[in-house]
Amino acid sequence: MSQPIVIIGTGLAGYQLAREFRKISPDIPLTLITADDGRYYPKPEISTALTRGKTPDEITTSTADKMTTQLNATIHTNAHVSAIDAERQLVFINDEAIAYEKLVLACGAEVINPQLKGDGAEDVLSINHIYHYTTFQERIKNKKTIAILGAGLIGCEFANDLGNARYQVHMITPAKSPLDLLVPEKIGKILQEALEENNVRFHFECTATRVNKISRGYCLELSNGNELEADFVISAIGLRPHTALASTAGIKINRGILVNRYLETSVKNIYALGDCAEVEGHVLPFITPILNCSRALAKTLNGERTSVDYPAMPVVVKTPAHPIVVCPPPKNMEGKWEIETHNNSIRALFFNQQQQLYGFILTNETVKERAILVKQMPKLF
Repeated sequence: MSQPIVIIGTGLAGYQLAREFRKISPDIPLTLITADDGRYYPKPEISTALTRGKTPDEITTSTADKMTTQLNATIHTNAHVSAIDAERQLVFINDEAIAYEKLVLACGAEVINPQLKGDGAEDVLSINHIYHYTTFQERIKNKKTIAILGAGLIGCEFANDLGNARYQVHMITPAKSPLDLLVPEKIGKILQEALEENNVRFHFECTATRVNKISRGYCLELSNGNELEADFVISAIGLRPHTALASTAGIKINRGILVNRYLETSVKNIYALGDCAEVEGHVLPFITPILNCSRALAKTLNGERTSVDYPAMPVVVKTPAHPIVVCPPPKNMEGKWEIETHNNSIRALFFNQQQQLYGFILTNETVKERAILVKQMPKLF
């Protein structure tokens, strides 16, 4: 192989792929490119760090220099990739061209920014990287009240963590209940009650429209006409796959970068995995899909073309106030939820019209049933 394997991105997807590749191919040239400093950290720990008393430095497990040695790789840090020339197989960073034999896009997702007015709108923080979290911890020191825009998975995890740390939390969401995209309203309401006992107050069926600076912090104007004050505001309204770079190479894009089960894009010798990829119609920004894709793609890059399998992959919602495990059914599948409640624990099973189990939600004490139910679930593909 005359040119290196090049991976763009050093999040979990990029580094995990590099690790898997090195297990089977210790010497083939390998280059990683990242827009940040390349430190490695387990991203899911960010939303539980306050409870565990962890600083950003304590969450970080390795520097780019250490990863360079561990992976026997070249790592370009703080490098902005401006374009990909697929015909000549070149990546352009900081006015330099890097040739590749195979190219992997592991460039993650970007935050969806709220549409806000007011002189405090630019201070609203979205937390998607360790350096965002560093800013977050610095900005909430000696504060008391935090507003969170959005009540999805990340928003609820942060609310639980902040509540544990004795902050007063306001959650603002257009939904009728938390986790509305993952769980039925009945289950969301139980999580709501648990979080409310942990210093969290919900503002449903509204959005923040304006954030103004005041002497004590910020005043948020809501779409229902109400106002609330907070010392700091974070946004957790969602992420979207990062696809702009792929478009410079003429790669086909839908919700994410389109790839098949071999993680091949529409352009020869370019692959994608992780939060930026749409694998056979699925955009799943979670840990297990990344691990499965990394193992399969490492083999493919080493010459053993290998397809990825997606078994049932439950998602753990890190809300200790009321633990939840979700294995959502495929979108647009016709069927119904059967929900049982036992001593403040819920078991919800989703059956299709043929009475095949295609999804489940377990809370509190029932989360221990996860492994049993996974065995009864069909693969996604």
